[in-house]
Amino acid sequence: MLLTIIIFFLVLGLVVLVHEAGHFFVARILGVKVEEFGFGFPPRLVGFYKNEENKIKWVWGAKFAAEAAPHTVYSLNKIPIGGFVKIKGEDGSYESDKDSFITKKPWQKAAVLTAGVLGNFLLCVVLFSIGFYIGLPTALDDKQTQHLKEIKNSAIQVVSINVNSPAETAGIKIGDVILALDDKDVQEVKAIQDYTAQKNNLIVNVRVKRSDDFLNLEVVPTVLESSNGKAVMGVGLVHTATISYGLWGAIWQGLTNTFSLIGAICWAFFELIKNIFTTGQVSADLSGPVGILMMTGQVTQLGWIYVLQFVALLSINLGIINILPFPALDGGRIVFVIIEKIRGRGIDRKIENIIHTVGYVCLLVLIVMVTYRDVARWGGVLINKIFNL
Repeated sequence: MLLTIIIFFLVLGLVVLVHEAGHFFVARILGVKVEEFGFGFPPRLVGFYKNEENKIKWVWGAKFAAEAAPHTVYSLNKIPIGGFVKIKGEDGSYESDKDSFITKKPWQKAAVLTAGVLGNFLLCVVLFSIGFYIGLPTALDDKQTQHLKEIKNSAIQVVSINVNSPAETAGIKIGDVILALDDKDVQEVKAIQDYTAQKNNLIVNVRVKRSDDFLNLEVVPTVLESSNGKAVMGVGLVHTATISYGLWGAIWQGLTNTFSLIGAICWAFFELIKNIFTTGQVSADLSGPVGILMMTGQVTQLGWIYVLQFVALLSINLGIINILPFPALDGGRIVFVIIEKIRGRGIDRKIENIIHTVGYVCLLVLIVMVTYRDVARWGGVLINKIFNL
């Protein structure tokens, strides 16, 4: 459990830190002063900055005000999750300073605000590219086997089972790997489909691998309503393998998989938000910190390459959440920048701050709701793991 907690902090830390680093670098490029770049969340433990003479000055504790330093304060903070950036003028102050966020043009403000999201997307591309270069577990189709550097651990895996189907009756489970039919090795989904189509109402001995166990199950393929007149076992099958590409192929796969995930997650968020407003319910698939902790433990058991995929998925989720046009999020702040561009002047700062505060409170309420659901779902398992019950 201790290892899971450590990896949990590292995973969340990396995803949040990359997001904040995006804001940091673009702000610096556009001439906006970053008063502090913090590793972890306050209160501050220790930090340093360069003075006017370009010498390093150390600061201890939280008493030192970062805005008093001539250059960025880089700090290490007590809460070891992610990080933060404190940008000069983001709160509307320093209206006469050229290096203040508030004095920049709308497009420059928008660039700084979207940089964190782009950082998360870039992290996903990098992680997927590394994964596809080294070797990443994924679903394959026959056409996809071209241009691959290497294919390992090829398998035909069960990903779904029809209710009251021959497969369910025989005891086949989701996740089973089909090795052979009637002692004949199978390596393609189509080969299994063609073979069972000829065995209507006949017993087929299916050899499967389930975790570390090998089982022989007797299945009687039959014609189902959804099988177009062909005898089937009633399972969804996917050809899975650990695949790797050459350098450019890996980068291309990293890009295409990232964009595909962005589209899929955006649609999932749309359905989530629609359900909240139409039914008043939060989807059971939405997880908070406790749920992420439990999922971290699960992927850690599968291996580090799965942790890599998990980090990439979390990074995309964080990026998409932050770009939503909701007060207190980056997307909500961008909305105000757009309004400023249209009107020729910004909304009164006090009103904007009130709106962001209300949005922040709403987000906290949502986090509490999701965490409550997580605890209700995972609490017993978590306690057992912590206390080794």
